[in-house]
Amino acid sequence: MYLIGPGQQQRGHVLLIAGDAAVRRGTVQLAPSANLAALAMVPASVLLGSGLPTDTVCLDGARDPNTVLARLRAAAATPGPLLLYLSGRLTADRRGRGLYLALAGTARAAVRYTALPWDWLVGELRGRPAGLTTVLLDLAADKEAWPLLQECGGLPGLPSPEVYGVVCPPGFAAGSGTVSGYTRHWIEQLRRSPSRPADVQLHAWAAGAAGLPPGALVLPTARELGTRPGPQQQPLPQQQPDRQRAWQEAGAPAAPAAPASDRVPGEGSGGDPRPHIHALATEGRHSEAAALARAWEEHVRRAYGFSSPEAVQWAEIRADLARMAGDFLLATGLWIGACRVRLGGQGAADPEVYAAAAGALYCWSQLRDRASAVESGPELLALLGALPALEPRYLRLAQARLEALRAPELPRAVPT
Repeated sequence: MYLIGPGQQQRGHVLLIAGDAAVRRGTVQLAPSANLAALAMVPASVLLGSGLPTDTVCLDGARDPNTVLARLRAAAATPGPLLLYLSGRLTADRRGRGLYLALAGTARAAVRYTALPWDWLVGELRGRPAGLTTVLLDLAADKEAWPLLQECGGLPGLPSPEVYGVVCPPGFAAGSGTVSGYTRHWIEQLRRSPSRPADVQLHAWAAGAAGLPPGALVLPTARELGTRPGPQQQPLPQQQPDRQRAWQEAGAPAAPAAPASDRVPGEGSGGDPRPHIHALATEGRHSEAAALARAWEEHVRRAYGFSSPEAVQWAEIRADLARMAGDFLLATGLWIGACRVRLGGQGAADPEVYAAAAGALYCWSQLRDRASAVESGPELLALLGALPALEPRYLRLAQARLEALRAPELPRAVPT
């Protein structure tokens, strides 16, 4: 077991490993060497987020798995914080039972002897103290490895480190052979932010702006992050709201205290996280979509304030994501909160206030859990009552439903 001795000097360690490139039809999709070269230009203290003396090792072009293992072992023994970056192609052995990081000399017929077993990586990091290890991944899986990832729902092992990254599926559109989008955006945010953002924020920005192919695996999921698993104006309660307005308008802000020209990915072609988040939701990957949207909402709150238009727009996107996931209780609460903020800042005559109220009313009408609907009903009714231009029948319908839900259930007749 790995232990930090009382006499050991606190030092940090950055280990950057480039495996084999991912190639499709002669064109490089993922260029690990280019990623490593770009990361190596960032100061180690910035990469690690620590002011401790830091050792940096770049391992590019390694052909012997034992050489990589020795570097992993030395990195895992560091008494301070560790950042491990892996980029390359994931593959599997012929039997399809083991996952490997392909190295420069990996042969398809001899994966077990020429590639780095994923279990080795997991084993070396398993004894690290919690909170001192960050693993950053920019990988592509080949057709042998992808079924394993789908079977286990992600990358196996790595119980204690914080893991952030992406794994692209096999057969995605050929890339340019330069620095990949995820790694590039991670580096750009490190360089432009006046203070180093948290890793989860960097991950959210990079994953949202990277232009990932459909089906890409984004780590961590909302469950691993610890988060919970445009409407037409005045819609009828049985009508589903159209939230296209929120998805179109909720641009991401510039980074706090950054020059106006240095914008966090979120506005402009290729830098908008909303298409990726929406694609995750439409693919049924609701937890990942919710996690990224929540991270963006937290960012804009810090940048512009809790009651800013940017923060309200992201709250509305989160509400629509909850609706898409079937979590109508969360969606109702988010719509009510967004409507109250809009009401306070924009006034009772603003159409956006009524659009948010319509979203809240629709989602509340879809609640099938009696207790949840009764609990959230009074707050919704108070909100609807504060909107003088709302058509009265909507308030009457909501009142009637709440009264019916509050009424005691009559005992069922027992057949005689």
